[in-house]
Amino acid sequence: MSNPRPIVVGLGELLWDLFPHGKQLGGAPANFAYMTALLGNSGIVASRVGDDRLGQEALWHLKASGLDVSRIQRDLSHPTGTVKVEVDSHGQPEYQITENVAWDFMEFSEDWISLARTAHAVCFGSLAQRNRVSRATIRAFLSALPSFAMGIFDVNLRQAYFDANNLRDSTRYAKILKLNHEEFPRFVELLQCPVKKSTCAADEPDDCDVSAARWICREFGVRIVCITRGAAGSLLVTADSLDEHPGFAVKTADTVGAGDAFTAALVHHALRGSSLATMNAAANRMGAWVASQEGATPSADSDIIQEVRIPHVS
Repeated sequence: MSNPRPIVVGLGELLWDLFPHGKQLGGAPANFAYMTALLGNSGIVASRVGDDRLGQEALWHLKASGLDVSRIQRDLSHPTGTVKVEVDSHGQPEYQITENVAWDFMEFSEDWISLARTAHAVCFGSLAQRNRVSRATIRAFLSALPSFAMGIFDVNLRQAYFDANNLRDSTRYAKILKLNHEEFPRFVELLQCPVKKSTCAADEPDDCDVSAARWICREFGVRIVCITRGAAGSLLVTADSLDEHPGFAVKTADTVGAGDAFTAALVHHALRGSSLATMNAAANRMGAWVASQEGATPSADSDIIQEVRIPHVS
């Protein structure tokens, strides 16, 4: 790319994860922006916080992490978002997400129009579209992107904060679609994909996933469908190729933010035209590193960052 620091935006929810031992700033867009900045891109968070103590703390925290917070809006009527998080014995988080908070009411302001027109990549999800106000804003932002920009739809089928129409519409904005292997069957069912698990051989589930992913590529114009498999790696599928990665073995501290780190590395290499194998190896390495650390935004490890930038592909 001609721009050595492409503008990569995390668009959507910004919130505090309230763990039993204390709070940590979270939300997929902020985690994603932090990780993409570690990799050398210009990571920007586009979100909204309340005019309250938690909102001010969020801005302080992001500034201290080196992120651009100029596109984070302040809401005088709604509080900063919070999520009660409990982590089970396997390190898997469970969430209770507060409703009617600042990020539910994002506005497509003049400075967001300017940001959209200059962005190289925008990662957005389904959770931030639970409220019609933010849903309309996210759609307007994506519609304003230049033709070269890359939309990344990071699907999270959280609680009841999604429906088939919203998922279909969001997929049409995506050049990369990412979701986990547990959500994928439900997702393709909601999209009314003609490839059904019930029609696939019991010993060939991966073939079924590949067929469904390729249907999504054809039907919605998606370039890459990414199906993550937790510690077992991931599958990348395009209309005519695929790559599987087994993942990296690490001692898990918690998995909060690991998927966002995975996405950041995936996008970093997609912007640079890397091969599927390179993207997959880099994304798995970044995700495994974050899973081995406490919290979603650990301090940079120069060796890991270098390995992600130039991953070993066997």
